[in-house]
Amino acid sequence: MKSLIISACLLTLINACGDKSPRAEQKDKDTKGMRYLALGDSYTIGESVEERDRWPVLFADAMNKREKPVKNPEIIARTGWTTRDLLLALTNFNPAEKYDIVSLLIGVNNQYQGRSLEEYRGEFRELLLKSIAYAGDEPGRVIVLSTPDWGVTPFGIENRQEIGKEIDQFNDIAEEECNKANVLFIDITPISRSALNDPTLIARDNLHFSGKMHQLWVDEIFRNTRFKL
Repeated sequence: MKSLIISACLLTLINACGDKSPRAEQKDKDTKGMRYLALGDSYTIGESVEERDRWPVLFADAMNKREKPVKNPEIIARTGWTTRDLLLALTNFNPAEKYDIVSLLIGVNNQYQGRSLEEYRGEFRELLLKSIAYAGDEPGRVIVLSTPDWGVTPFGIENRQEIGKEIDQFNDIAEEECNKANVLFIDITPISRSALNDPTLIARDNLHFSGKMHQLWVDEIFRNTRFKL
């Protein structure tokens, strides 16, 4: 009888040390790895794509596959946000711990709403400084992506040339400010323009970009020789 009890206890111990349940695995994923904060607008929140196809989620997955563990991204972004909207959303955001990675992609709604370039420069610079602060005052842990060109979508095609020109102007400012702050700037705008001849890169709403496009943006990050995280 005593031996049976010992055997049962051993079996329980072995099972407890074996494969973890999906819930336990998810808990490990949530508590281990680098902390990642993604700031932005509709492109960061992944308007009209599945959650798993948002580029910040794809980026975290890619890092994990490269044996650089990253937690599920914390996303502060909303469709329609301008630089001012994002700044307002961050007014009382004072995280107790620094983030290991912070990404920023913002500007399309400034362009869409006809906001001035001067206003964008000032507000973008402020967002950039906040991003660096969230990353523990380490510019090397901040990534900025350029604004995609929605002029190639069915929704913007009639004004494609004008939209593209204005998007370039906003992106020029973002790149200039990133260079001043020694922050990595990833130019994904040329990639977004490839959707002009590939409808699979357009989301179902005919305005945003598909998960396939989001993956191309992530691929571009890892192709950049300055990316050292």
